[in-house]
Amino acid sequence: MAHRVSRRGFLKIAAGASVVAGLSPTVRRVALEPFVRPPEEELPGRATWYASTCRQCPAGCGVIVRVINGRARKIEGNPSHPLNRGKLCARGQAGLQVLYNPDRLQNAVRQTGGRGSRRFEPVQWAEATDQLASALKGVGGKARVGFLGGSVPTHLRLLVTRFLEALGSPGPVLFDLHSVLEGGAEAHALADRWFGSADKPIYDIGHAEVIFSFGANFLETWLSPVSQSYDYGTMRQGQSGGRGFLVQFEPRLSMTAASADQWIPVPPGTEGLVALGLGRIIVEENLGRVGSHREHAQLYRDVSVGAVAEASGLSVDRLQKLARAFADADRSVALPGGYLSGFTNASQSMDAVMALNVIMRRLGREGGVFLPHTIPAEAFINPDLPSPFRDFEKLIQKMRDGQVDVLMVHGANPVYELPRWAGFADALTNVPLVVSFSPFINETAAQADLILPDHTYLEGWGFEVCSPGGDRPVVSSQQPAVRPLYDTRSTADVLLKLASSLGGAVSQALPWPDEVAYLEEASAQLLGSSIGVFDARTPAGFWSRWRQLGGWWSTKPIRQEPVARGLPQGPLQVPAASFAGQPNLFPFTLLPYESIALSDGRGADQHWLQETPDPMTTACWNTWVELNPATAAQLGVTDDDIVRVVSTHNALEAPVVVFPGIRPDVVAIPTGQGHQDYGRFAAGRGSNVMDLIAPVVEREAAVLAWGGTRVRVEAVHRSTKLARLESLDGKGRETLR
Repeated sequence: MAHRVSRRGFLKIAAGASVVAGLSPTVRRVALEPFVRPPEEELPGRATWYASTCRQCPAGCGVIVRVINGRARKIEGNPSHPLNRGKLCARGQAGLQVLYNPDRLQNAVRQTGGRGSRRFEPVQWAEATDQLASALKGVGGKARVGFLGGSVPTHLRLLVTRFLEALGSPGPVLFDLHSVLEGGAEAHALADRWFGSADKPIYDIGHAEVIFSFGANFLETWLSPVSQSYDYGTMRQGQSGGRGFLVQFEPRLSMTAASADQWIPVPPGTEGLVALGLGRIIVEENLGRVGSHREHAQLYRDVSVGAVAEASGLSVDRLQKLARAFADADRSVALPGGYLSGFTNASQSMDAVMALNVIMRRLGREGGVFLPHTIPAEAFINPDLPSPFRDFEKLIQKMRDGQVDVLMVHGANPVYELPRWAGFADALTNVPLVVSFSPFINETAAQADLILPDHTYLEGWGFEVCSPGGDRPVVSSQQPAVRPLYDTRSTADVLLKLASSLGGAVSQALPWPDEVAYLEEASAQLLGSSIGVFDARTPAGFWSRWRQLGGWWSTKPIRQEPVARGLPQGPLQVPAASFAGQPNLFPFTLLPYESIALSDGRGADQHWLQETPDPMTTACWNTWVELNPATAAQLGVTDDDIVRVVSTHNALEAPVVVFPGIRPDVVAIPTGQGHQDYGRFAAGRGSNVMDLIAPVVEREAAVLAWGGTRVRVEAVHRSTKLARLESLDGKGRETLR
């Protein structure tokens, strides 16, 4: 009699037969599961929103993430967050492509073919952390451990600082290209000189009537662009009794300059001189309604308005009209932008701009300059500032001299971001163990021995003290919107495990069992604060509200009035900026500017951002060279013709974009392209403009003068079709390419 065998029984018999036959190693066990296993609290097909923090730039905007069936589907701005108030930029919207990027590392790896071989093998996390712990135990001296960070979340910076202090090592060096281009270290130094404060000043754009922006691209990449764009909209909507008046001083027509009432293309490096000239006119003619300027006369004693006019190309009459427009407004503010930090006269130029706010009594006044209010909890005091270039140079020198045995890198990619003459890649060869925490194999991770990939920010925990935080103290909380897709680990958890393994003072300094325990304890310090936006009776209740709302902030604006303690006693001076290259051989000044989509290159692995057209040229997916029409005609080139840009230090080739919004003596190239690694969407695309930067460093202020390079441009008599959204066909009609 035949017996019917069920499918389940057949599979059991087949599996048993394969074992008997010695074939079990070749049989792959398959576990059939639903396509997605949703968390218990979610209903299938129903959206759940998680409040968290965007990590696409250091601003710390609040986001809410729409999750369906355990998968993140959409990112929006958090409407409750006081910094970005529900708004979000293109980079924030593209954050899903960080989470679902096909080139993410899925586990810890070890480089087996030597550094730079890009041959990696998976390694168990326990084995990898044991290797790192053994290396830390075996260093010749505890000071021989280094940590290089970029845009590191506040909570991780605090843990790293405690970890290194307990080891007896120097603190972390926080240095990346974005902080360089936005003048982060110089902004802190400016506040320290004038106000005795380490916090970045806050400029009240929303309540200003007149804004004079000296190289501050506050609608694009400078400081907190989403918050500043919102405030700019407030100013333009007549909240202060009029539409507002914006003047932008910079040699290239940026998106901020295109939104201004006046764009004044001054020669590179003369912005500070213009500020001095305006201040001299205001003081000398006693302009404005703020009383006598007698106490400030000594600041401008040595300033010649005629000399300023000659250097800037602005007539004395034009300078006088601008000075009156600034002084006659009840609420005027001057912004010392990141572009000023790129020259050898950086500190003097930024002082000259801040002096305009001082002589017009704009400190602590609506529409003026403020300092952020301190977060009322010790755990949220941020002791780590963007490091000046001198600290980065010291780290490189220690590496070169063999004084660093273990180097850990998180959130920075210096092999790509900085000029080769800085010597970082060469110095790495003298470090016995290099560990990267990058979720991607970028240029620096490719030179590491171990890569211990961190979670992406949509999978991880943390918090960010927003600096500047708008009109009130703000802490943005970060929580996982989805479960980790791969076998990655939080860098904070890795450090806590290392501390436990090392024992002693290190274990005592980091006693928490995991990252969440640390965050719960830290957030509880804000429990019961009288200025908080929400209240709770217990730490557990506060922790719940902290995650639900997306952070902690005050219920109303709280800003600190700066006191000009460091008012210069002698006259202000802005020396002429120095440039590498003789003008007869290198007739153009190079202007590297931060891409609004790709930033300093960290967004190049996301094809949504690669496809995002530049707002001024509509170009994308490549590097391009912006030339004034007169310059292009002189060289005999037009759109899409390839040119060779040569500095005293290096050269690159890229297609031309003929752009009328640039001075004829300036060549502009965006950052972000030219990667050798960093995934399929970034590698082998375009050129890296930082390769052209000459070794010009202002030693007194420790500034990398990234704007101090002259170049020449050569036609190579080839062309390529540059991807662009649109162009004019010469007859006033837009045609798609």
